[in-house]
Amino acid sequence: MTNNLHLVWHKSLVSKEERRHKNGHHSFILWFTGLSASGKSTIANAVEKKLFESNIRSYVLDGDNIRHGLNKDLGFSEEDRNENIRRIGEVAKLFVDSGIVVLSAFISPFREDRDRVRGLLEEHEFIEVYVKCPIEECEKRDPKGLYKKARSGQIKQFTGVDSPYEEPFSPEVTIESHCFSVEECTEQIIDYLKTKRFI
Repeated sequence: MTNNLHLVWHKSLVSKEERRHKNGHHSFILWFTGLSASGKSTIANAVEKKLFESNIRSYVLDGDNIRHGLNKDLGFSEEDRNENIRRIGEVAKLFVDSGIVVLSAFISPFREDRDRVRGLLEEHEFIEVYVKCPIEECEKRDPKGLYKKARSGQIKQFTGVDSPYEEPFSPEVTIESHCFSVEECTEQIIDYLKTKRFI
């Protein structure tokens, strides 16, 4: 373990508030959580496109993409999943500090992990978006064939099959992706952000 006794935080000469002022908008995390194939990444990218078109600086952190680089050394044990979310939380916090809106699309199955990320941030900087979709519908979609592999035993510890998914108790936004189109889900999130005057 790294010894942090000799590390000193170096304070920036440019504040988060100054970056937000220059960008012309609030910075925060939209944390998309839900089962595999619930539509997290699709909706997150659709929301980002809307934000981009409105000149709001934003970036999507996608679970699969992050595991190609930053977290390629992690597996899918509970410990590795915890570390996966811890790292993403720290990266997302840096985006918020830089004045950018970050859209984080991760299954993030455990409430404790999501709450830990929330605890890294200030009030109104963590917006939990629960992309709610019945597992039966997710299995019908199964664009990557993961549920099929999990049911056949090729994938172990798969969320919703042989590893739990803990639904959020009180997310800021709940999107029922099996009831609404991607466009409608996107508008629900944009409307929420406008109502809160975050954008």
